[in-house]
Amino acid sequence: MADKTTKAPAVKSVKKTKEATEVKTVAQLENDLTTLVAENLESRRSHRMGELVNPHVLTVQRKNIARMHTAIAAAYRNEASSLKEEK
Repeated sequence: MADKTTKAPAVKSVKKTKEATEVKTVAQLENDLTTLVAENLESRRSHRMGELVNPHVLTVQRKNIARMHTAIAAAYRNEASSLKEEK
């Protein structure tokens, strides 16, 4: 008779959100966004010309742009809620 082994139950990993290391104003966030969009445009142009070595950069840049949009929207919501509390 073969030895029966039992597997340990899989442990679910809990995703932790990243804490902001630096607090930026909305103007700084928008400035960073324009920089990211310009870099993405240049990378896409390079990709079409066949010069881009690592096309995964496009995915990373697109996700960073989305994160920046999210941060800007959160900053606007935070400003709006703080203005409502003052009234």
